[in-house]
Amino acid sequence: MQSTAIAAWILFGSFATMLILRIPITFALAASSIFTAIYLKIPLMVIIQQMVQGVKSFSLMAIPFFIIAGEIMGEGGISKRLVEFANVIVGRFRGGLALVNVLASTFFGGISGSAVADVSSIGAILIPMMEKQGYDTDYSVAVTVTSACQGIIIPPSHNMIIYSLAAGGVSVGRLFLGGFIPGITLGIALMIVSYIMAVKRNYPTERPYSFKEALLITKDALFGIFTAVIILGGVISGIFTATESAAIACVYAFIITFFVYREIPLSRMNKILYSSLRTLAMVMSLIAAAKAFGWLLAYLRIPALVTTSLLNITTNPILLLLLINGLLILLGCIMDMAPLILITTPILYPIVVNNLGMDPVQFGIMMMLNLAIGLCTPPVGSALFVGCAVGKIPIEKATMAMLPFYLAMIVVLLLVTFIPVMSLFIPNLLMG
Repeated sequence: MQSTAIAAWILFGSFATMLILRIPITFALAASSIFTAIYLKIPLMVIIQQMVQGVKSFSLMAIPFFIIAGEIMGEGGISKRLVEFANVIVGRFRGGLALVNVLASTFFGGISGSAVADVSSIGAILIPMMEKQGYDTDYSVAVTVTSACQGIIIPPSHNMIIYSLAAGGVSVGRLFLGGFIPGITLGIALMIVSYIMAVKRNYPTERPYSFKEALLITKDALFGIFTAVIILGGVISGIFTATESAAIACVYAFIITFFVYREIPLSRMNKILYSSLRTLAMVMSLIAAAKAFGWLLAYLRIPALVTTSLLNITTNPILLLLLINGLLILLGCIMDMAPLILITTPILYPIVVNNLGMDPVQFGIMMMLNLAIGLCTPPVGSALFVGCAVGKIPIEKATMAMLPFYLAMIVVLLLVTFIPVMSLFIPNLLMG
């Protein structure tokens, strides 16, 4: 028992120390796993085998295709077309560009599945545009960063695939469908806050489009939006797996970008593939290292210990869920999303699914939303960093401007946590 406790301290202590020293999280996970295995006299070959096992999954093959498709569409002018399309729909209202920002992020999230890609592409267009129209910079950055978090929830999202793997094979199709209502609800909540603040600050409206202009813009944008339709349609209908749908969407994105939109030369594909490879290498190495770390958590019976500890604090389901949400938001403030999914899912999954009876899909969406909030909170919020870099403002100033948007996100989180039908209605309707 004492050796187990010491091993747990080595595992978490070395990991936390390396994070404080700003060692990349992949190396921190791998090194802490190795140190613990040495102390427990577990052969290091076992740790290597667990790492290999972590990336030896057919479902993970969808991730490179999602990344490449998102990179192609992001480089090929899709973000500009989505902004124009959103402007046709909501630009005429007070604070129209802020509403356009949220709606464009909703559309782009259904293509890229990445909050950081959303901020860098949509933000690069809309933040300077909003500043030029008289919007405050901190407000522009706050709208951009918080609305980009929809990309984590609205399908397709490669983070949902990572959760599916960590949770032991939850249906990716059901997870994708489960993100629709929460993602759209989050977008509506952010638009309400944006509109209230725009009216209060008397921000301008955009010029109305003629019917002919609106038709042309809509036609142009639908080519890009159809990428998400291919992925979801294939998975829901059962014609394709998530991996096959992602591969087909990748081919479709290539054709639309280089032979329909034709804004970039074919030679740009080398840069796109290189960028995709860098992202994929980070994601897959992280999954491998986290698998070894997670195996040691199970070996040391940490999930059972955490379950017992939380149930000793309270057995009230409402308080337990609030406690878990608070824990996930706190962890999301100091760690990146993918490792958190891989580390916390094996620990928290038994509590919410086995003890509280929550559906795995609902828990997955709840976790995605919690960690999405972490992407736009200091000190480690990657989406926040990118937004501040684009807007050229300090993180402290942007964070203060986000407070009303944080409140809206937390309200949606509580709805997802305590109203199962929000996450389960569409999956149950379409997939049984």
